[in-house]
This record gives sequence, structure tokens and C-alpha cells, in this order.
Amino acid sequence: MFILEKGMDLPEIEEVGATAEHLVPGGQFCLSDNYVRIWPHALVPMLETNGFRIGEAMAICRFIEDERPEPNLMGRDGREMACIEMWERRAYDEAMVGATEAFRNAHPAFIDRALPGSLEPVPQIPALVERGRGRVSRFYRKFDEQLKEDRFVAGDRFTVADITALCSVDFAKIVGIPVPQDCPSLARWYEEVSARPAAKASV
Repeated sequence: MFILEKGMDLPEIEEVGATAEHLVPGGQFCLSDNYVRIWPHALVPMLETNGFRIGEAMAICRFIEDERPEPNLMGRDGREMACIEMWERRAYDEAMVGATEAFRNAHPAFIDRALPGSLEPVPQIPALVERGRGRVSRFYRKFDEQLKEDRFVAGDRFTVADITALCSVDFAKIVGIPVPQDCPSLARWYEEVSARPAAKASV
């Protein structure tokens, strides 16, 4: 979504490793041997361009923001950058990580794969399912309060904080943790941001 908001096409990027990680019939979780060979961190996303490899979504976004500064999505001065980064991190840590805890510790495809990036077996912990769901619920209430005052997550304009929050809510919905009915400001924001062309095209 970040790439599309920049007006870039995926063919402009030499390789995006997201297709290397997938769930296959039978519920087994797979990473291609070639992907792990070139990226031993065993995580997605990873961007490879002109022989340069970089992982982690926000690191990739920073690289792209520097290469393609407009439209600006990560802040124009230190104050704005700090605010955007603060809310982006809250969305990731509270909603994305919470939904991931609930998903990876319950889904049969992730037995012994409870932590991403580990090629060694990591057992599921059932208690983390409810803890993850609680994290997402608290995120919903916190962001509903924030969006009572601001049109977007980090202020009056769309930024990468909205992208992370949208992806987190979408993932939480898949996990079975929808936006509560008593969070109208969050629901208003979600409807608006989901309607952006980049959001629709990146699903």
C-alpha cells in the first residue's frame, strides 16, 4: 500500500520476497529454501534492489520515502516524524502483534512455528491467544479516542501510521477480532481509509 500511495508500480522494484512465504494445502508453513538462503532472517517483507537487501516493513518504507519523497508519508519535520512514528509503532505493537499472537498460537498451521523468523521449533502457548485478543481490544479503544480528535491516526493527513493501522485492523478481522460497535470514530476512519485506491489495489 505504501508503494502504491507513492504512485509506484511493483515492476519498478527488482524483487519483493513476499511471495516466498505461504501456507500450502495441508496446513504446512513453508519458506522456500532459496529465500532463506538469500535472506537468513527468514522473514517477510524483504526488498532487494540493485544488489541491496533490506528487511522490515518500516525500514523498507524509509528507503522508499528517501528514493521517492512525494507524496510525503513519514513526516516533513522532526515533530511530525516523531508523531507519525509514535502512532505507527502503537498500531504495530498493539494491534498487529496482538493479532499475530492470537493467530500463531491457535492456528494448526503454526504448530511449532509460534514465533516468526525462527527456523527452530517454537511451541504454541494457548494463553497468548487471549492475551493477543486483549491487546487488540485495547488498541481499538485507544485509537477510537485518538480518532475523535483527528481525521487520521497521526493528525490531519494520511501517513504511514494509517497504513500500519489499516493492515492491523484487516488482519485482526481475519483472526476474528472485528472493530467493536462502540468505536464509531475508528469505524469512520476505517471506512474512509479502506476506500483509498491504494488500499483497494493492495488487498
